Amino acid sequence: MNDVVVLNKKESIALIQIQNPPVNALSHAVRQGLMEAVRESLEDPAIKVLAITGSGKFFSAGADIQEFGKPSLEPQLPQICNAIESCSKPVFALINGTALGGGFELALSAHFRVATVSAKIGLPEIHLGLLPGSGGTQRLPRIIGADKALKMMLNGQPVSAGKA
Repeated sequence: MNDVVVLNKKESIALIQIQNPPVNALSHAVRQGLMEAVRESLEDPAIKVLAITGSGKFFSAGADIQEFGKPSLEPQLPQICNAIESCSKPVFALINGTALGGGFELALSAHFRVATVSAKIGLPEIHLGLLPGSGGTQRLPRIIGADKALKMMLNGQPVSAGKA
C-alpha cells in the first residue's frame, strides 16, 4: 500500500481505508493504493470479505482537482471500479460521510453499500459539463431504477443517504 490507502486485515475481513485529507480525493496515489489493496485482499485465502471506507467526514469527494488537465495515469478509476465489481469476494462500501462523483461511483461498484444516516451521495458532474465516467450511469439505474438515477444525474444535487 501507500500512505493514502491503508489495508487492515482482521480475521477474515480486509478493511481498506482512504486517508487522503481533506476530502479523500481519488488521486493517482489513492487509485494505486486501492488497486493494490484489492489485489492483495483477493490473493489472501484468509480474507473472505472486503470493506472500503474513507477517513474523516468523507468517503471520497471524487476526482483530485489537482490532477485536472494532466495526463491520467493508470490505474484509472473505471479500472478500479470494474475490479471491485468483478471481485470473487463480497465487497462492502462503508459510506462514512460524503461520497460524490467518482467517490460515489466507487461505492456503486461495491456489491453492498452501507451508509451513515448523515452521509451525502451524488453525481455532481453535470455542474462541470461532464457525465459520470466510471460506470455510474450504468450502475446507479440498476440499483435505484432509471427514473430516479436520471433525476440524480441531471440535477447534480447530493442527497442524504437516509433519503436515498
